[in-house]
Amino acid sequence: MNKLSVIIAGRHQTSISLEAEFIDELKKIARENSMTINQLVTEIDSKREHENLSSAIRVYILKHLLQKH
Repeated sequence: MNKLSVIIAGRHQTSISLEAEFIDELKKIARENSMTINQLVTEIDSKREHENLSSAIRVYILKHLLQKH
């Protein structure tokens, strides 16, 4: 597990615990969309259905990968 520090909506700083593979994929998705990690996490946070942000990010990444196939 790795910690990733992010700023949500330009004002709320937090740390997210994710496996290295999820962090790598999150960075790839951000690059593909010409976004920063903070912007992508802010988007995920605003639409999340899960209480836990780390879980919401994992689900977002999974759905993103499934849509590619």
